[in-house]
Amino acid sequence: MTDRSEPGVLGRRDRAVLALERRNWPSPGAKERAVREELGISPTRYHQLLNALLDDERALAHDPVTVNRLRRIREERRARR
Repeated sequence: MTDRSEPGVLGRRDRAVLALERRNWPSPGAKERAVREELGISPTRYHQLLNALLDDERALAHDPVTVNRLRRIREERRARR
């Protein structure tokens, strides 16, 4: 999946990562399987891309509910360290 997009607009892969993160998963294994099958990337790469998206204002504009929820979770984890 290529990720070519106009400046200021999230690419297809980035939108797909956010869409996958919005879904509810019965188990971590199901999510990992979907990452591999639907996105064609490893779960490690998925989390790298997702973490970068949390700092991207385009992602916030595209899906504020998901991005803000994940930012809160990330900050809570950082605060516990």
